[in-house]
Amino acid sequence: MVFKRFVEIGRVAFISFGPHAGKLVAIVDVIDQNRALVDGPCSGVRRQAMPFKCMQLTDFVLKFPHSARQKCVRLAWEKENINAKWAATRWAKKIEAREKKAKMTDFDRYKVMKAKKMRNRIIKHEMKKLQKMASKKGKKPEKSEKPEKPGKVQKSQKVQKAQKAQK
Repeated sequence: MVFKRFVEIGRVAFISFGPHAGKLVAIVDVIDQNRALVDGPCSGVRRQAMPFKCMQLTDFVLKFPHSARQKCVRLAWEKENINAKWAATRWAKKIEAREKKAKMTDFDRYKVMKAKKMRNRIIKHEMKKLQKMASKKGKKPEKSEKPEKPGKVQKSQKVQKAQKAQK
């Protein structure tokens, strides 16, 4: 497996657990093997040391010098439009959907169940229609509609000619 996301200055990370869970931060400096100095100027996370265990690295990287001030980090963050890019990712959409589902009331879950049943009923009905159409197209014609074999047609024509000749 080849790693594509490395711990580096300017790497944007998602905080997976702890007091700031669910927020984005930028790595400003690497303290040691286990911790980094992070800053989240647009997400409400103050500059602090944070363990790598509670961070998940994203694909976004900001350009600023190491140990840059918060102002510099904020300018780079806004220039790259990280919040909008993050909201457009599948990762963020999954998190949002999970939160939305967790906040559903009993009545909301009931409405979703009924909508799914209705959707499945419509799909089943349309599938039956398509299967019926396919079986009609692939069906062999009945014996009454079947044309006679060419050998028999020739014999019957010969018989008719012989009858005409006798008359």
